Amino acid sequence: MSSVLLISVSEHDTRVALVEDGQLAEFFLASHHHDDPTGNIYKGRVLKVVPGMDAAFVDVGLDRPAYLHVQELREDWDDYVTLWLKDENLWTGGPASRPLLPAAPIEDLLCPGQNILVQVFRAPLGNKGARLTTHVTLPGHYLVFMPTVSHLGVSRRIAEETERARLKACLSALKPKEGGLIARTACQGQRLDQLAWEKDFLVTQWQKVLRKNEVCTAPALLYQEMEVPLRVVRDWFSDQVDRLLVDDPQLHDRIINYMCSFNPRVDYKVELYQEPEPLLAHFGVEMAWEKMLGRRVWLKSGGYILIEPTEALTAIDVNTGRFTGHRHLEDTILQTNLEAAREIARQLRRRNVGGLIIIDFIDMELSAHRDLVYQTMVEALKKDRAKTTVLSMSSLGLVEMTRQRLRDSLALTAMEPCPYCEGTGTRLSPEVIVHDLLRQLTAEAKEFPGCRLSVAVHPDLLPALQAVGDHIIHRLTSTYQVTITFTEKPQNSRQHYEISREWQSSSNEP
Repeated sequence: MSSVLLISVSEHDTRVALVEDGQLAEFFLASHHHDDPTGNIYKGRVLKVVPGMDAAFVDVGLDRPAYLHVQELREDWDDYVTLWLKDENLWTGGPASRPLLPAAPIEDLLCPGQNILVQVFRAPLGNKGARLTTHVTLPGHYLVFMPTVSHLGVSRRIAEETERARLKACLSALKPKEGGLIARTACQGQRLDQLAWEKDFLVTQWQKVLRKNEVCTAPALLYQEMEVPLRVVRDWFSDQVDRLLVDDPQLHDRIINYMCSFNPRVDYKVELYQEPEPLLAHFGVEMAWEKMLGRRVWLKSGGYILIEPTEALTAIDVNTGRFTGHRHLEDTILQTNLEAAREIARQLRRRNVGGLIIIDFIDMELSAHRDLVYQTMVEALKKDRAKTTVLSMSSLGLVEMTRQRLRDSLALTAMEPCPYCEGTGTRLSPEVIVHDLLRQLTAEAKEFPGCRLSVAVHPDLLPALQAVGDHIIHRLTSTYQVTITFTEKPQNSRQHYEISREWQSSSNEP
């Protein structure tokens, strides 16, 4: 499988695309106008402790207070990280873990005004502040240093047992006096001395953080994550990537210098793209946002999937669409579901969909067909860098799964809710809005007879008003002696109207 990593830089944003076998596999968008604090380490000050939420709000110097849950508080809870490592299918060094004890109440651990060292693991979103943790991690290209725990781990993506055993021995030899290490996927085939160099570098970074923490006044930034393009190279570039192309000369030089810093002996395949055609367009990635983020994704067979994100989960529905098959209905359904399983895995990576995901495949009568679709889905997800957990397909054709949130989804990064439908995708019909308006006018006329009522409405409502409202308006004017006038206000949303009241005689009081 050929893989190409593309990094395109403009004055406004940086766009990163991973292309596998000519198809867009992952896409990342970072605006230059919005700093992402994810990975930053701060000395924060506790503003408020909320026992009912088992959480505290911490001032770290961002626009709004950040959120720290009790489970993210470090109190030498090696058990917490041990379970996390097991969940990632990592080998863990050290003594066997004990059962995880219930966390102490948040009010016993923190108090307002207290200083605390924290790291951002989820950026602010909308009106929500950043999410914090005290389980600090410092990632490198080959290793992740965990200064607050003493465990060792090997990435679950390294499958070969011989290599896993070698890396376990390397980590045991490299283990610092305080803290633990994780061998990342890029560790495969690397020498002990190279890993030792990066371990020493990460430990030195942590020591600088601790020294700065002693002299700074909260809130203060102690450590800042590297810029987005270098972060992408650190986390995405591996032996599985055949080429890395970047269209900015200055960034190209910085990437070369960074990559040579962790292994100067390797001839990295980093190229400066200088063709007149835009980089992403040259590789077929520059496409309409509607196609990349549309709710309907067509399959080559003529079937399609519908992707509906909600606040709690993402629902995906599979349909045969125009695909009628060539033989039996059951074969048609099976082929559609198999194609959909592979496409869903691609879409989850491309859109970076995280959290709970429910997939409604087309009902299949044979259990062997359900098992085949399930295994196809699991196999397609093996390419995903994010951790996924997939439950077996139910008899109704439903698959429940979770996907690790590596960063905000592409939809959250590139889109915003419609101010008119507020994300529902639907809005009230003109007839219903007019009926509401006429009810309100009737109430106004009854309560304030003799008034002049001025109504400002969106122009789309005028035809419906004329169709269903003329006789009602005539009855109100004759019964309650009111005067009703309508004016167009196109800047209003369609379902928003304004009624103002004015007395027709100066002797009357409102």
